Amino acid sequence: MFDNTWHKVPKGVPNGIPPATNYSVIDRDGTALDDEWLCYVESKVTSSGIWQGENPLDHSLPLFILQLVLVVLVTRIVMFLLKPLRQPRIIADIIGGIILGPSGMGYFAWYANLVFPVKSILILETMANVGLLYFLFLVGLEMDLSVVRRTGKKALVVALSGMALPFVILTIGAAIIQSMKKGSSAHMIFDKYLRTGAHILFYGAALSVTAFTVLARILAELKFHTSELGRLAMASATVNDTLVWIILAVGIAITEKEHHPQPRLGALYVILSAVVFVGFCIFVIRPGIERIIRKTPEGESVSDFYICMILTGVMFLGFVTDSIGIHSIFGAFLFGLVIPNGPLATNLIEKLEYFVSGLMLPLFFTVIGMRTNVRRLTINWFVIVAITLCSLAKIGATFLAAVYYEMPTSEAIALGLLMNTKGVNELIVLNVGRDQKVFDERSFTGMVIMAILTTAIIIPIVTALYRPGGRFVPYKRRTIQKSKPDADLRLLACIHSPRNVPTITRLLDISYPNKRSHIYLYALQLVELTDRASAMLIVHNTRKSGHPMNRTQAQSDQIVNAFQNYEQNATSVTVQPLTAISPYSTMHEDICNLAEDKRVSLIIVPFHKQPTIDGGMEEPNPAFRTVNQNVLANAPCSVGILVDRGLGASAKATNSHSGHHIVVLFLGGADDREALSYALRMSDNPSVSLTVHRFIPGEEARGRSRLHDDDSADNDMLSIFTDTDRERQMDDDIINDFRMKTSNNESVVYLEKVTNNGGETVSAIRSLDNVHDLYIVGRGQGITSPLTDGLTEWSECPELGVIGDILASTDFASSVSVLVVQQYIGLGLHGDGVSSTDSPATHPSPQGFEQQPSKGGPTNNCGKGNQPWQKVYRH
Repeated sequence: MFDNTWHKVPKGVPNGIPPATNYSVIDRDGTALDDEWLCYVESKVTSSGIWQGENPLDHSLPLFILQLVLVVLVTRIVMFLLKPLRQPRIIADIIGGIILGPSGMGYFAWYANLVFPVKSILILETMANVGLLYFLFLVGLEMDLSVVRRTGKKALVVALSGMALPFVILTIGAAIIQSMKKGSSAHMIFDKYLRTGAHILFYGAALSVTAFTVLARILAELKFHTSELGRLAMASATVNDTLVWIILAVGIAITEKEHHPQPRLGALYVILSAVVFVGFCIFVIRPGIERIIRKTPEGESVSDFYICMILTGVMFLGFVTDSIGIHSIFGAFLFGLVIPNGPLATNLIEKLEYFVSGLMLPLFFTVIGMRTNVRRLTINWFVIVAITLCSLAKIGATFLAAVYYEMPTSEAIALGLLMNTKGVNELIVLNVGRDQKVFDERSFTGMVIMAILTTAIIIPIVTALYRPGGRFVPYKRRTIQKSKPDADLRLLACIHSPRNVPTITRLLDISYPNKRSHIYLYALQLVELTDRASAMLIVHNTRKSGHPMNRTQAQSDQIVNAFQNYEQNATSVTVQPLTAISPYSTMHEDICNLAEDKRVSLIIVPFHKQPTIDGGMEEPNPAFRTVNQNVLANAPCSVGILVDRGLGASAKATNSHSGHHIVVLFLGGADDREALSYALRMSDNPSVSLTVHRFIPGEEARGRSRLHDDDSADNDMLSIFTDTDRERQMDDDIINDFRMKTSNNESVVYLEKVTNNGGETVSAIRSLDNVHDLYIVGRGQGITSPLTDGLTEWSECPELGVIGDILASTDFASSVSVLVVQQYIGLGLHGDGVSSTDSPATHPSPQGFEQQPSKGGPTNNCGKGNQPWQKVYRH
């Protein structure tokens, strides 16, 4: 309905007002008007509210807010449903857009007219393109061209070979089609050749593009990003993406030729303007950005004024490229590409990432979905044949290039599939091509559907072909017990937040680094991977100002600086800070792979609960416990879970010269022997007082053990107890060795306690003086001991073992830290079924026990009764 206001406009309707059919307009008194008049709806931005009788959906802002909320909700629900299939978010976003479009809910007229009326499409597409503009800016920021230089010409050859063959196939096909047309004049042939060239460029760009952001996410989820294959794929994708945007700019220039009176000159002017623009960005904008970075004091972030100017520059450069005849996204992408990698780039990503990728970008997929009408999809043989041939050609060309560089066949095939990943980039090319009338509705819909299918099948195929996690590097010093006394100690400490750092540094001091036995610490900060486009294992330089990553900039600065200061003041300690960005469900793979690569003897992970001010324990994130359980089940070396209660921080605060008091509770078994071996190293530290309490079964406990052994033998059952002759002998040997080595050390005390059941053991532990800094105990994995009878049922955290769970409980000493140790015993399986050289498959177990898989095979659940392997002794 029109309102009662006549809106007068001059002759020649201005841009932005829809043209009306020319007709005479009569004033209310019947007089004909001399000027042209136009009647149109005066749309309000906001409504006065339902209590004033207005429908909020009749106004632009409330309607847009509803659309945005609906888009985010639908895409998030689809992403949650696809999460078990490990599909990238791009798939969920596209499917969500299709659901909201005419293929899904938009099929119903009442819904389309209410939620997505025609009058709202212009605003929706405008906001979608703004989000797309900043998304391409982020893509340019995240691209690291130095990766291409480090990979060498290999990445350039792989990218060019994967792009060239699809263009060759399309060119041959276009020539065949062109040859079928006869009777054309030279001018018509030339003109048709330009249009055919535009088709070749757009189809070739869409079919040969590699989605850099989607590929990075896939590599991170599959744990390929640190492998040689992952690095080559990322470098090749960087080259591919850059070339595709250049091709897209040329394609737009060709399709815009009809707006110029001389078509060939119009295309030439656009290309020349693009070249000038690129030169301006490289030789003017980049030096200006570098000057801003140099003016910023070291360790401080770029001022908000410069950040605001850069974000405004994204819009301005988009306007410039759109004005010269190239899509605005080209200017935003190039602007992000010329900004140097470093603190400025990460700060910009920090400010934009969630808003753009999580809120604005889904609008673009909604627009794509609204343009994709699956209900009208018909078989388009040209599209099917073109997609099939070009995809196979790209895979084949990439495979041949990889084989030329002597890559294994499986890796070469996997690389070809990964380079065929589609996503946002292809949709951008398709959307621009549709706007330029290069793609019709059928071709556009078919290409969108094929992009979804192509990307969805890549993860399962690549996972089946290539498993880099299965090839572990064998090394002997997987435990502290098996390491030589004067050998260097390699530790991997996992860190969730800066509050974990002080206890780790104190533990390093206690571990007694010295000139004969150096300590190498790999401090791995664990960061959850959510919606970040790329995920890498970041190695920080501790000797310079670190380049913190997005989302955790402040914490990374604190952690890196803390370890830098510690390393400078400590002796015989080398610290390498690293950061791993992973989903919590697969974070243990990064930890275990790094431990294998660095040949560490002990992985230290923080307990999933933290002490509170009132002496209790709180759980900041339940996913931390899952990470710890998975590390215990898959670690290639010994593991220690550290219950952090300050580790003597209060004593140090009052007396800087006070020493550390450590207690080892030894009940027997491989884990307790590993704990004692670690404590033996600490005992050499002059500032450490060590007390070892060995618990020995009494006559009553041994009697129950013998009775159980007899029953088990009669029933032909398998069991193991820590008081078997072989286990007792190994325990006695290590105790005797420990006492001999510490016989002249007055700060070491050895005590024996006799108990008959779990209750007596707990009472004995509670009777200890509560003046210690650290308890070191073994986890007691896979064993049953009469010393802990009746305690297992009360265990709240089985990953700590029975004794560790007691020490970590809130009703025990609230000021004493606890280190629960699990010894690596050559499990033979590391989470993925691949045997290591040190496994019992090739070496007999030193304990003399047979290694057999537990029921159900390996598992990541470290709960009670679910160990991946069980030690058994055949009676």
